[in-house]
Amino acid sequence: MIINTGQRTDIPAFYAKWFMNRIREGYVMVRNPYYPKLVTRFNLTPDVVDVIGFCTKNPRPMFKYLDELKAYGQFWYITITGFDSDLEPNVASIKQVIEDFKYLSSKVGKNAIGFRYTPIIINDKYTLDYHIETFASITEKLEGYTTLAVFGFLDLYDKLKKNKPFLKDCDDSDKIKIAIAFKQIATLHNMELRLCSKEKWLKTYGIDVDGCMRLSDYEKAIGKKLLVKQKMQARKGYCACYLSNDIGSYNSCLHLCEYCYANANKSLVMKNYQNHFDDSPLLIGTLEKDDEIRVAKQESYLY
Repeated sequence: MIINTGQRTDIPAFYAKWFMNRIREGYVMVRNPYYPKLVTRFNLTPDVVDVIGFCTKNPRPMFKYLDELKAYGQFWYITITGFDSDLEPNVASIKQVIEDFKYLSSKVGKNAIGFRYTPIIINDKYTLDYHIETFASITEKLEGYTTLAVFGFLDLYDKLKKNKPFLKDCDDSDKIKIAIAFKQIATLHNMELRLCSKEKWLKTYGIDVDGCMRLSDYEKAIGKKLLVKQKMQARKGYCACYLSNDIGSYNSCLHLCEYCYANANKSLVMKNYQNHFDDSPLLIGTLEKDDEIRVAKQESYLY
């Protein structure tokens, strides 16, 4: 099976010690975000976990644990956007993350790591030219360290529309210009370019729009085939991403990015963080007497 750590929060950046405690104890508990009393137990042993998917803006806290993870297949996505603190108040600098990307690539291999430039937000400060120049600069520095680059535009969920009215989607004309420019840049630096957002119509301009986290990416990362009996899909209708089992919790990412879909507000995030314990089987909080615990049905996908 595949375990994911980054669809609800950034575990490598803020909860690395907790994650490794879970690896060492061999299991994790995950509270259902929609039915809070329902808790699922996942075994984290290498005989059933074929690959761990990491998606982070700061992989550095995990570096001291990489040797302990050698028994597991790994696939990493590192997001680097270059926004300032007005949009990303607690994100590490571009320079640091690029150097960390290179180091991580040397440890896990360039087929097990990809670069994400998302979301693209255009305003008076972050112009169309800014994004093209920044993407080109980052991609040039990462050449040879990955074969995969992903870009995406802002998804304005209802929560974002309500809480962050200053965030605006790009015009379609700007999306076309960015897509064409990014495609040329990625090709120049020997990277496959994919889209991670809803603009499936950009396929007309030669953009791969079929999802950024695919089963084939996990297979390429570990050099083995995976036989998945039941495929879960994210954003049905326009995304081919493989939706794996996420062990994170919403409203717990301390990057506090203004555009984040996984955080409701800062106060809730900070409240949850105060309720995080490195020795708990749950990322946030502890087990309660009336929790209903279900054991996940798990098996290796290797064949």
